[in-house]
Amino acid sequence: MKNIIALLLSFAVVVPTLAQQTQKPPLHGKNWMAITGKPLAATAGAMTFQKGGNAVDAACAMLAATCTMWDVLSWGGETQALIYNPKTKKVIAINAMGVAPTGATPEFFKSKGYNFPPEYGPLAATTPGTPGGLLYMLANYGTLSLEQVIAPAMEMAAGYPIEAQTANSIEREKERIKQWPYSKKVFLTHPGQKREAPEAGEIFVQKDLLATLTKMVEAERAALKKGKSRKEAIMAAYDRFYTGDIAQEFVRGSKEQGGLITMQDLAKWKPIEEDPLMVTYKGIDVYKLQPWTQGPVMLQALNILENFDLKKMGYNSTQYIHTVYQAMNLSFADRDFYYGDPAFAPQEPIKGLLSKEYAKQRASLIQQNQNNPKIGPGDPYPFEGRKNPYLKLLKERGYEMDTTKRNFAPSHDIRNGSSMVDYQNRLLLGTTTVEAADKDGWVVSITPSGGWLPACIAGNTGVGMSQRMQSFVLDAQLNPFNVVAPGKRPRVTLTPSMALKDGQPFLSFAVQGGDTQDQNLLQFFLNMAEFGMTVQQASEAANFNTNQLWLSLGGSKTNDRKPKPGHILLHDSTPAAVRDQLKKMGYTLTFDDRTSGPINAIYFDRAHGSFWGGSSNHGEDYGIGW
Repeated sequence: MKNIIALLLSFAVVVPTLAQQTQKPPLHGKNWMAITGKPLAATAGAMTFQKGGNAVDAACAMLAATCTMWDVLSWGGETQALIYNPKTKKVIAINAMGVAPTGATPEFFKSKGYNFPPEYGPLAATTPGTPGGLLYMLANYGTLSLEQVIAPAMEMAAGYPIEAQTANSIEREKERIKQWPYSKKVFLTHPGQKREAPEAGEIFVQKDLLATLTKMVEAERAALKKGKSRKEAIMAAYDRFYTGDIAQEFVRGSKEQGGLITMQDLAKWKPIEEDPLMVTYKGIDVYKLQPWTQGPVMLQALNILENFDLKKMGYNSTQYIHTVYQAMNLSFADRDFYYGDPAFAPQEPIKGLLSKEYAKQRASLIQQNQNNPKIGPGDPYPFEGRKNPYLKLLKERGYEMDTTKRNFAPSHDIRNGSSMVDYQNRLLLGTTTVEAADKDGWVVSITPSGGWLPACIAGNTGVGMSQRMQSFVLDAQLNPFNVVAPGKRPRVTLTPSMALKDGQPFLSFAVQGGDTQDQNLLQFFLNMAEFGMTVQQASEAANFNTNQLWLSLGGSKTNDRKPKPGHILLHDSTPAAVRDQLKKMGYTLTFDDRTSGPINAIYFDRAHGSFWGGSSNHGEDYGIGW
């Protein structure tokens, strides 16, 4: 009898009711909604709305503010966004990811003893993408001037009360920061003292960054004075950053510290407006960026999970956790081998990867009663009418492509790598998110990152350089689509999301957390679509993470990045019966009291003509609605 009761409990449906209390209240608004990773930055978005700006203006203001606050990113990082344009009723994608600089080749990094490009310092830097992305979005879809939009960020650069999270991060990383003279000058405000970083609440001043932002505004003003249009004036600021005196100092400072970025690299780089990818899950159209991000992994997982009755299984039941875990593993195995920059050969088989028929084939590989530690990439090529050119390579890696057999991982994928703690830290590496919407229908979802602490600042610009080079591989055997090359974008974890229902915005959502992003976003979406949670309940709900994937960040050795088959992170509240069942299915369990994000999201309440905002109870994320 005890065994029967335990089994029933493991399949129990635990769904929050609409009245269930959340740790943070949901946000409500009629006119606009602004949510991001820091309270002060959310205020910058609110200030911009109050100036009459639209959601794009507000999103750009929040992006500028979070960069200035070093909210796990800076001005030299990268930006990727989805924008719903109510005039065209379409979702567009903004690709403002920087590229590998001149000289960044596999041979160069291997000559220095790396298995992956380094985590820190000037050699970790792609070209800066965030300034270009912000200026492009603002010029083409905003309504205000650059000066109006970045005024809060400029005021903060002149001095703002730094919060404990960032101040303590500086103190923890001060020995690394001391390696770079310009970073040391900015961050270590009390040199030689026991605590060399700023204190929480101390007014943190960034004179060099303020000078850089001022130069951009001066370029805009000068262009307007000459009779240029609003858009032309904003792009004049763009030119000053990427080809003018700001660029010259950025390149000089980078090279002085051993970096590779050239003036030509900055001048040639451009943000790209592109079509997003989309799949339909039970009548809801879900949008993601192209496979230079990991975004399609969520779309693949949704296609696989459409073949199962998740609602019947019950929220976070044993069978639900097992099924979603396996679907994520199948999708991440494809990500780890087939995703990369579409602007470079070879061409990613994205049509096949997102095929519903391919998803059915992948779903058939899920074993109902045990974890499969030997899942490998599938063969999507037949589902787009092509022959897989990498069958030989996959065979050399040890993958069996015969679909009548189980895929299995090569031996080096299964060996134990670095400690579980180090692996988990790399898995959860953070960034920030920006969500904005307005009454006219504009919706923006951004997952910016790069240039996080400890950041190497490029000369006297005050701009921290990106660390995204580490997401490339140096060996085609790991992923032939993501091998580093000059001018190429790395395959990143950054993945804003948007969903439409009946042709109208339904959800706009994003999360920080490295390789966990699309895991948490997938479960957040299912929490609402399958289990009827409110947006705040869904953002706080207990999720789980798979570690059965190749890490995208952290560690310069292959051993640091290897998958941990069967390892799963569960919430502390997971019932004992579920834990026991998962162990019997071959899982290795770890636990935490925060497994949900932090997720930021906006739900569009069509019945009442209002917005619901959700902002996770994990971290300093914050929102304001009106």
